[in-house]
Amino acid sequence: MRGQEALDALWPEVYQELRRLAGHYVRGERPDLTLQPTALVHEAYVRLLREANTSWQNRAHFCAIAANAMRQILVEQARAHRALKRGGDHLRVTLVDDAAVHPASDPDVEALDEALEVLATLEPRQARLVELRYFGGLTIEEAAEALAVAPATAKRDWALARAWLRRRLEPEAPA
Repeated sequence: MRGQEALDALWPEVYQELRRLAGHYVRGERPDLTLQPTALVHEAYVRLLREANTSWQNRAHFCAIAANAMRQILVEQARAHRALKRGGDHLRVTLVDDAAVHPASDPDVEALDEALEVLATLEPRQARLVELRYFGGLTIEEAAEALAVAPATAKRDWALARAWLRRRLEPEAPA
């Protein structure tokens, strides 16, 4: 499917899922966070409208592209907030399987984005898998389909990527 027609066809199908996922991203964040789940999903929609030439192969592929748009929006919000506050509170995210937010121990969105950029240069498929799973809310099976790999391969990549990101993002414990 291509362009506006495809977006109009897929959007009602995935809207509630994307809104639920966006709720995970912004729940429990700093009190002055102005971006609400509905606004995050709608901003992603606007960005997808700009991508009129994008061809979506299936629902999982569409969710992956929407997830990437939400990721970029969250990173931009975190950077803007940090620029205003010069090191103030960071938007917090998690790397656990259920995408629940645990503010006490999670990396901020900007740090996660930077780490994913590095991972993408080392292991592009693993970085894409994290994006699909975390920002897209896809299951291992759906992400495997979007990446055209076996679910077992996706499970291995998921475990490796999570371990790499955990080492990269978690501060070292004092000796």
